[in-house]
Amino acid sequence: MRLATRDNATPDGELVIVSADGARCLSAGSLCPNLLSAVERWDQVRPALQGLDMRLAAGEGAPLDPATLRAPLPRTWQWLDGSAFATHGELMQQAFNLPPIETDRPLMYQGMSHQFLAPTEDARFPSAADGIDFEGEFGVITGAVPMGCSAEDALAHVRLIILLNDWSLRTIAPIEMKTGFGWIQAKPACSVAPFAVTPDELGDAWNEGRVCLPLTVTVNGTWFGSPNGSAMVYGFHELIAHAAHSRSLAAGTIIGSGTVSNADYALVGSTCISERRAIEKIAHGAFRTGFLGAGDRVAMQVGEHADHFGRIDQRVWLTA
Repeated sequence: MRLATRDNATPDGELVIVSADGARCLSAGSLCPNLLSAVERWDQVRPALQGLDMRLAAGEGAPLDPATLRAPLPRTWQWLDGSAFATHGELMQQAFNLPPIETDRPLMYQGMSHQFLAPTEDARFPSAADGIDFEGEFGVITGAVPMGCSAEDALAHVRLIILLNDWSLRTIAPIEMKTGFGWIQAKPACSVAPFAVTPDELGDAWNEGRVCLPLTVTVNGTWFGSPNGSAMVYGFHELIAHAAHSRSLAAGTIIGSGTVSNADYALVGSTCISERRAIEKIAHGAFRTGFLGAGDRVAMQVGEHADHFGRIDQRVWLTA
């Protein structure tokens, strides 16, 4: 199934089920008012949601206006972002002479979760001097996960899979990292592609807790990269187990993969500017690519045709 959230002037929006071609939808309002409600009662409502999906497959449904779509979860209980692609970390360490992080645990931080930007909403930032960057990631939305959940059991708690842009402010990030208290100003609201999909929707591309698909990024219409999500060192099951070691996870928790990155970056490119700058520093001794400014446009999708998740397509807007 493909699920989306349509704007209805409420904080959480209206849940709709979307046809395979993304053209039609049916409201789930009589079953559950919004996606968070559906995830919290997933076992009870899933059969009825599947019924709506079958009706769409039979040709029912009203036209879907993409302009009305918000992030699938406009707000939720918790956003936890990993850093599960080894190449990304290795490039950053080499370019900036950072010591390796000596740990056998997944890397993860907790970000803001009270707001996720719509896929075509302008991304607003205070200043270009803050080093505006994007990070293309895959993510999962979980059901309720008990404390101490094992990696072997964790995938049973994955309800939906999403594509997101974890916006980052690179000038601020090193300052906050030095405090040892984590990110606040360097991590504004993320953006999410319009469709959240059930794992079965991906078929063989959902394998060992990984989205084995290329994440394509363009900047101002120019290709930037298409690395594949299969290269995660830790799968989502391992990220979920890590997060749930000493706490339960509420239904609606979003866990991110971190910046999608591949070892053959010279061929497939990158999904963030900072990684490309690191590659340039290693190869040429200097940065060649600047961060984003007012009016720049960033788009993300899977493959060439925005299959599965739909498309993120946003313009940078400066408030100052």
